[in-house]
Amino acid sequence: MSSRIPLLITSFFLGSYSQLFAQTIQATSTGPGSLALPNATGVDPVESIQPLATGGTHHLLPGALPISKPSSSLPRVFAPTQPRSVYTRFPWKRNITTTVFWIGETPTANNPTPNTVSAWDRRWTSNFGGFDNPSPSAREGYIPKAFTPGQNPFYFALPYNDITRSGTKASARAVVPWFKKSFYRSGRTVLKGRWIAIRKRDRICYAQWEDVGPFETDDWSYVFGDARPKAKKNRGAGLDVSPAVRDFLDFGGGYGTVDWRFVDLDEVPDGPWKQWGANNPFANSSLTKNGTGSASESILKVRELRDRLLVGNSGEDSSVKSIE
Repeated sequence: MSSRIPLLITSFFLGSYSQLFAQTIQATSTGPGSLALPNATGVDPVESIQPLATGGTHHLLPGALPISKPSSSLPRVFAPTQPRSVYTRFPWKRNITTTVFWIGETPTANNPTPNTVSAWDRRWTSNFGGFDNPSPSAREGYIPKAFTPGQNPFYFALPYNDITRSGTKASARAVVPWFKKSFYRSGRTVLKGRWIAIRKRDRICYAQWEDVGPFETDDWSYVFGDARPKAKKNRGAGLDVSPAVRDFLDFGGGYGTVDWRFVDLDEVPDGPWKQWGANNPFANSSLTKNGTGSASESILKVRELRDRLLVGNSGEDSSVKSIE
């Protein structure tokens, strides 16, 4: 084939498009059927140009290729217009039967497990400061008359424990929403000290997670999922709350029906739940950032990291041991 043929074809296409462009510019003059350039009306001349028809099934004329319009399917961006308290990653658990328990409680028919210790604190009663007497006559406001509590009197129990005697449960890694952020050692709970909002009618109380129950210890499908509580006793109770929570929500007895949900620290408003306790991040400025550990726990964490490094180097010197 002659080398002049591609040049002729190229000249033909360039000439056709030049003619089309000139006609477009000419069409800007006023008059019937004129084609306007982009103006205040937002009309795009490219959208108005109709492609030329093909001269046959094998010959494509200039302008025969269709011109695609710009796509309007841009990514949708969620822009909250409501306060932080409305949008939350933790949904409400609704109509949950709730019972009252207290630190120092001895076993009864309805509560066979004593509350002198908790699932995570073997010295719970002494750390709190004594018996959290639930009798209204023995209380002043939201605390016992006999002493000022050493821990937050606004506490609760839910029926899931993330640890056993052998270490952290495998289920905890999969179901606890904040597990990755809070975990640093097997057998160390990531649940203790977390906050929830508890709603009864038009009142909302806030409290910290300090024990496990009622009755169940592995009901993760309810605590972190959409299931109803597994427990059948005590009217199918799914939440235990302290006398302080009972009094704030005005149960008027040993049972109440509430809604509850987990909350982050920045969702906890001012209230009596911020006033007391070495375990309370609002009352104790030495607590760590996530509000679930004390300064002593931070020191313990540093020691554990140090021990890990020492164990990792033990292959070089087997005589290296942890120093307490």
